[in-house]
Order: sequence, then structure tokens, then C-alpha cells
Amino acid sequence: MAVDTQELEAKVQQMYREVALHPDAGFHFELGRGLAESVGYDPARLDLVPVDAVASFAGVGHFFDLADPRPGETLLDLGSGSGMDVFYAATLVGAAGQVIGVDFTREQLAKARRLAAGHGTAATVEFREGRLDDLPVDDASVDCVISNGVINLCPDKALVFAEAARVLRPEGRLALADIVTDVPLAEGIVCNADLWAACIGGAAQVDDYVAAIEKSGLVVEVMRRNRYGFLSAGAQGAEKTYGVRSVSLLAHKPVQP
Repeated sequence: MAVDTQELEAKVQQMYREVALHPDAGFHFELGRGLAESVGYDPARLDLVPVDAVASFAGVGHFFDLADPRPGETLLDLGSGSGMDVFYAATLVGAAGQVIGVDFTREQLAKARRLAAGHGTAATVEFREGRLDDLPVDDASVDCVISNGVINLCPDKALVFAEAARVLRPEGRLALADIVTDVPLAEGIVCNADLWAACIGGAAQVDDYVAAIEKSGLVVEVMRRNRYGFLSAGAQGAEKTYGVRSVSLLAHKPVQP
């Protein structure tokens, strides 16, 4: 059996609609600036990001030291939400760079676009509606793909990584934070759309996750465990039983001979 993908998509959009509109409502995962600082974001650089984008941050780790965005580069954020990582990246690539966010939750996109319109990085950021398994981005047009706590929500992770590889230029980088497991999850968890939307049910076993990245043609260079705590009792139980954890990793797209 497998998760009902239509039900899953509806659950994910419902949850992250609430994250965009009501970040103070209380969720089973942590949100906001306190979370961002605890996983490693630079407080001084967070000051340059719209406050409302930071308030809806729901990432699971930090990877910008691995991504190493450089002035003038083009970055793509998979599952950009209200835009915190897009705005954060824009401070690193500068006025000559570009950061594109892709998301399929319209409330998140509307919030991110509203914040961009009134922010100093408006000329360098763009938010596009789309799916991570069918990116609205040209081939070989991106220097670095980033993502934070989102790919675990995707049923076909191999296709997402194949899309990331497609849009990356040769020698481009993939840097992300996500939820993985030490051992495969039980079928009852994997088939539960609520647990997928909670960033548990879709977590891949770490070896399978790395294999999906490498099948796309990317080469994994670094993987590390993040300082990330689960809030709900169910998530904490899964952490103990299945080794559910947050990791950050860096991969690159080699130059073809």
C-alpha cells in the first residue's frame, strides 16, 4: 500500500496555508525566528529578512554554509513557503544575483510576493507557482538548489531530485535540510497522509534518500545531523523507534565528459 497522493497534497496545502496565515496558531512543529536561530541561521542576517517571512519559517535545519551562495549566482528554493530562505539567500547573492522560490500553496505564494513587493530585494527575488516534480525552471539555469524540510513531503523523491539535477548547471550544488530515518517506517505510518503532512510519514530511510540523489546524477559530498527537536509525542516516538532525524547535506552536479 502507498499514501493517497491526492489526500496528501490536500493535507500539505491545508497545513502550510495555516502556517502562512496563522503562524502563531500553534503547530506540532516549531516555527519562527527562535527555530531559525536554534538551527544555525545568522541573527544579523535574519534582521535583513522581512519579519513576517521569518515568522512563518518551518524549516528543519541550516545549510547555507554548505550552499555557499556567491554574489551574482542564481539560486532556486524548492518549497519556498513564505520566502524566508529566498530573502536570506538574496542577501548573499546580492543585486547581481537572483533567487527563485517555487511552491504550490497559493497562500504561501501570495504572502511571499506581498513581502517581496515591499522589500529591498524585490529586484532579485521571484516566486513561481509549481510542483517540485515538474519545476517551472529552464534546464541548466541554476547555480544552486536549496530546500528546507520539504522533500520528505513529496511521494516521488527520485523525480524531485531528477528535476533538481535538470535545472542545475554543471558543477552546480544541491544543499538542503530534510527529515530522514535510520530504518524504514512501518506501513501504517507511510500510508497515513496526516503523518506525511506532519513531516514524519514521508521520511525516507537515509540510504534510500542518498541513493535517490545519486541516481539523478548528483554526487553527495557532505551529510550531517542537525540540532532539531520534534514537539509532538508521536514524532518523538517515531524519533526513538525509527531514528527519525533532521540532516543537512551538500551534493554537486559533475561536469559530463
